Amino acid sequence: MQSRMHNPAVVLPDAMPAIQTLFKAVHSGGVDAQTLELVHLRVSQINGCSACVDGGAKSARKAGVGDERLAAVAAWREAPYFTEPERAALALAEAATRLADRPDAVSDEVWDATATHFDEKQLAALVLMIGVTNLFNRLNAATRQIAGAWG
Repeated sequence: MQSRMHNPAVVLPDAMPAIQTLFKAVHSGGVDAQTLELVHLRVSQINGCSACVDGGAKSARKAGVGDERLAAVAAWREAPYFTEPERAALALAEAATRLADRPDAVSDEVWDATATHFDEKQLAALVLMIGVTNLFNRLNAATRQIAGAWG
């Protein structure tokens, strides 16, 4: 596979700093880094973004996520390795990524379950992480970015 172009966030000089500012805001929201990395990884798996799955697995390991949990994140509902807050965040990530799959994309049930574990600032961080991950997944998929090419 060969990429179609450099990543658009790098081609336009103002794009990457703006995205990095969003990531900085996400990480200041009070959500555990492991949870954020699991959310990023799951969203990237759903979207089939090999570059983000590769990078996400590496980032998750750096945040302390073990191989057992990394291997099971795609099947988090059936795996015993995730906390209730992580499960709620992963459910929100799936719902907010698969918007067209159901009429009420993010149901009250999913939102309320997440809100029992995270305050408003943390919810904002989760929603932003989901959104930024979806952005990167779309940039990478459209331009066929290569897994591992960013280092």
